[in-house]
Amino acid sequence: MNEETKSGQIFDLPTLKRLYKFVKPYQKQFFLLIGVIIVSAVLSPLLPLLIKYTVDGPIAERNLGGLLTMMALMVATLVLRGIVQFSNTYLSGWLGQNVIMDVRMQVYEKIISLRLKYFDNTPVGRLVTRTISDVETLSDVFSEGMAAIVGDILQLILIIGVMFYTDWKLSLVSLSMIPLMLFSTYVFKEKIKDSFNEVRAAVANLNTFVQEHISGMNIVQIFSNEDQEYRKFVDINTKHRKAHIRSILYYSVYYPVADVISSAGIGLIVWYGANQIMDLQMSFGTVLAFVMFNNLFFMPIRQLADRFNTLQMGIVSTDRILKILDTDEITPNTGTHIPGKVEGSVAFENVWFAYNDEQYVLKNINFSARSGETVALVGATGAGKSSVINILSRFYDINKGEIRIDDLPIKTYDLDALRRSIGIVLQDVFLFSDTIENNIRMGDQSITHDQIVEAAKLVGVHDFIERLPGGYTYNVRERGSSLSVGQRQLISFVRAMVHDPKILVLDEATSSVDSETETLIQQAIEKLMKGRTALVIAHRLSTIQEADKILVFDKGEIVESGSHAELLEKGGVYAELHKMQYKEVEKVNLD
Repeated sequence: MNEETKSGQIFDLPTLKRLYKFVKPYQKQFFLLIGVIIVSAVLSPLLPLLIKYTVDGPIAERNLGGLLTMMALMVATLVLRGIVQFSNTYLSGWLGQNVIMDVRMQVYEKIISLRLKYFDNTPVGRLVTRTISDVETLSDVFSEGMAAIVGDILQLILIIGVMFYTDWKLSLVSLSMIPLMLFSTYVFKEKIKDSFNEVRAAVANLNTFVQEHISGMNIVQIFSNEDQEYRKFVDINTKHRKAHIRSILYYSVYYPVADVISSAGIGLIVWYGANQIMDLQMSFGTVLAFVMFNNLFFMPIRQLADRFNTLQMGIVSTDRILKILDTDEITPNTGTHIPGKVEGSVAFENVWFAYNDEQYVLKNINFSARSGETVALVGATGAGKSSVINILSRFYDINKGEIRIDDLPIKTYDLDALRRSIGIVLQDVFLFSDTIENNIRMGDQSITHDQIVEAAKLVGVHDFIERLPGGYTYNVRERGSSLSVGQRQLISFVRAMVHDPKILVLDEATSSVDSETETLIQQAIEKLMKGRTALVIAHRLSTIQEADKILVFDKGEIVESGSHAELLEKGGVYAELHKMQYKEVEKVNLD
């Protein structure tokens, strides 16, 4: 069964125990809520009893003083019930909101600690649903689920007890409609559960479709596919509407049926009670009290179906949240070494790596880069170049072999310290919807504005930033959409420079820009690489001719290595790649 549509068990004790752990920091408020629920249940049958004693006592005896006393007691009861209902509503809501805030923070903290492999196999929309929608469902568990069910059941028990204490024969008459009410409630519960599952599946499909197509809107419009995609959306939205209408239909049928059953119970009470009154076997106040008892009794039964469904959905959401919290797909921080100073030498020794099982994308990789050296990685797409970045920073862990920085295995380094010592500039630069300054600082408050300006001047983008509205406070919008590819790339260089890593990785840093911007970027790269160990991945061989060493990758293996001149002299794979690119450049120039 699809994870989005499966239903949970109401009394899933292991999950409920885990859920209670989230409540533990708020035990005082939780037990206070239980106390309020108990008081509320005790007060429920009190008003009908007071009315019975008022009708049979002061009213029947024409005792004005006694009537005023009973009226005062009823007013006090109503005021107390109002206070208790307020406390119940506020405490359950307060508890729910505090718990879901804590859970949401735990889920997000877990998500940002997960290794990239997890995100490769998990849709982003699902993680968003877990963090937002599923966590929000837990609020309903506290406000309308668990606590409310306890209160309803306790209220039913107390009302039945008071009814039998008052008149056992009339109690049996009142309760004669219970089997019919329970049957209709059970049928409604099962039907509404199925419709809720359909609604949940439809919402998940809507979320996935909208998120995916908004992200890929440029592709939709490039291929003039708007009408077709709109028709798909209409189809998904129609299924969502039908699922909702189905649930509305069940509610529309159930509540009138429940009211008819409840009214039939009142009719039986009045019929039987009237006969007893005429035979002088029962007082009018008792019959009136039982009419009120009937309404108080059947109301929680009608609500229980909804309560149980809310609790079921909460159990399912909790179970899905716990699966994220329990996942071990995190990069273990196996090391404790925090170097005072990183020299920057890098060595790969017999490294084998696979994203999935034994399908190796890197096979027996051996190379080294001394501190301050520039090593270029070239080869066809899919040859394994980018995988070198992923395993150097431990975004993924290798299967066999050893990677060393300054002659120490990278697993001996503290993970944060390791990643702080490596600066990565990717081809597809990601900027958050925030200011330029915050995108450069990336949360490191020790980096001052003056340092950012100095780094921007070194890279050569200070003037461009100053021309923007607000300068360094300019909001670049989602993914930096208000900037060009080259501008985003240059800002990423400033980001790398201001964090001052000793090891620098450049992944296709100039592959998507025009010649003029490429010149600016090349100048920025030269300044950025100065005094640093650099691993440069490039398709344009003209950009890495000055590298100290060039590694040629093919199908996950290093097939050639050497300087630009040495590799050309060999006349192998690199020479062939160089020859092909030279012809392409000549062709472009001729055109």
